[in-house]
Amino acid sequence: MKKLLYFAFAVLLLSSCSEYQKVLNKGTVEQQYALATKMYEAKKYNKALDLFEKITPTYAGKPQMERIQFMVAQSNFNVKNYALAGYYYQRFTLNYPKSSKKEEAAFLSAYSYKLASPVFSLEAKDTHKALEAFQSFIDEYPDSERIPEANKYYQEINYKLQKKAFEIAKVYYTTADYDPARNYTAAIQAFDNLLEDYLGSVFKEEALYYRLKASHDLALRSTDQKISERIKNAIQAHEKLKRNFPKTKYIEDANKMLANLEEKQKQLIKS
Repeated sequence: MKKLLYFAFAVLLLSSCSEYQKVLNKGTVEQQYALATKMYEAKKYNKALDLFEKITPTYAGKPQMERIQFMVAQSNFNVKNYALAGYYYQRFTLNYPKSSKKEEAAFLSAYSYKLASPVFSLEAKDTHKALEAFQSFIDEYPDSERIPEANKYYQEINYKLQKKAFEIAKVYYTTADYDPARNYTAAIQAFDNLLEDYLGSVFKEEALYYRLKASHDLALRSTDQKISERIKNAIQAHEKLKRNFPKTKYIEDANKMLANLEEKQKQLIKS
């Protein structure tokens, strides 16, 4: 009995594959559309995508295209082609602004780009797309039931971008021995960019501390021509850290750096 069941299943499978290949390669557009929908509903998303690719040029501009484009986005999402899914959901919102599925597509576009977003240390193109898409969704659908989720994801992505910016700046500082003048200067600029781009950043205290360290180390390793101005800049960096975080956890080290800078300043005045 088991052998008969296996045989029947094998025949059914072969028949299904044979039908799919026949329609894919030689079927009419109508047959391909019908089978694409059937494959989609059966959760055979890769096969559905192959068929949708075949019929899209024919249905461009026709009423069926709205449904096709949404199913293409959904299929890519379900096979974890998240960057493509984000792109197709976004296109759907632009092409069908009056669709009842526009809000869903707008949210899923942002969510797809979030899932496509790599770890913070890698290239952040999809991360930026996700942040922009969630911001657009929040602005356009302030009363949506998805707003709490959208805000949560927005904060997660924003943190990831802040962390990336902070780590890049910190790398400039920690590798400064290879090229002190260039890397300390790059670190200071990178920390300034972080603090300007992300007001109220969770990394603000640490960024101000490392900015002080970079300014301090650059000043004390400078030539006579530049040292005086750089000491002033470093002292200002200390003041900024204290002003923003009067009880900073880095107070002891920060004050030691200030003492070094003031001592060097006195030496320059005497000489």
